[in-house]
Amino acid sequence: MKLTGKLYLIPTTLGDTEPLEVLPISVKKVLEMTNEFIVENEKTARRFIKRVCPKKSQTDLILHPLNKFTDPADIPSFLNSCMEGKIVGLLSEAGCPAIADPGADIVKIAHDKNIQVRPLVGPSSILLAMMGSGFNGQNFTFNGYLPIDKGERKATIKRLEKLSHDYNQSQIFIETPYRNNKMLEDLSSTLHPNTEICVACDITLPSELIITKTAQYWSKNPVDLHKRPTIFVIQK
Repeated sequence: MKLTGKLYLIPTTLGDTEPLEVLPISVKKVLEMTNEFIVENEKTARRFIKRVCPKKSQTDLILHPLNKFTDPADIPSFLNSCMEGKIVGLLSEAGCPAIADPGADIVKIAHDKNIQVRPLVGPSSILLAMMGSGFNGQNFTFNGYLPIDKGERKATIKRLEKLSHDYNQSQIFIETPYRNNKMLEDLSSTLHPNTEICVACDITLPSELIITKTAQYWSKNPVDLHKRPTIFVIQK
């Protein structure tokens, strides 16, 4: 099978850290040779590119917005340059593209069009949290967001706890940052007292906090997670 062009999946930082402290030099090299990008937010994408490649001309950049306002009919055209044998970069807003990120749709289209997909190494908050949790790294599941409704959320937490126990499977999920404190409260009050909860907050930042303790411990020792990017992992 002959592949056409290249779609580079370009990771970004997880917060306000010096990019090349957490990203390999290969990311800089790809940014230097690429002028066309698919991005979630144009302003933050330009800021990131400028920070990594300060000499790169901003006026030469071609940015395609991929967010909730994007017309789905326009998305396949973002890869037109790849069909001409050129390079396009897919930039995540934070961390790795296509992981808990709308970029997955672009990657699927690239495969359908026989475009070469090149993922680059970078920080993934999900994997870094799993690494730091002390839980089973052989069998784990990322569940995205849990239900907002109180009854549905409690039932989901109990279901994930049972799955963890029955299959020795770590359960990972996230929450909107301003609801993090309520999430930890719900977990510590719903889970069995001995079920362990890993709270992984501000990963790779100076304020990084990764702590694994029982639900009973967290019920008595809450930590302020308000508006701080956090990954939650449980294992029973």
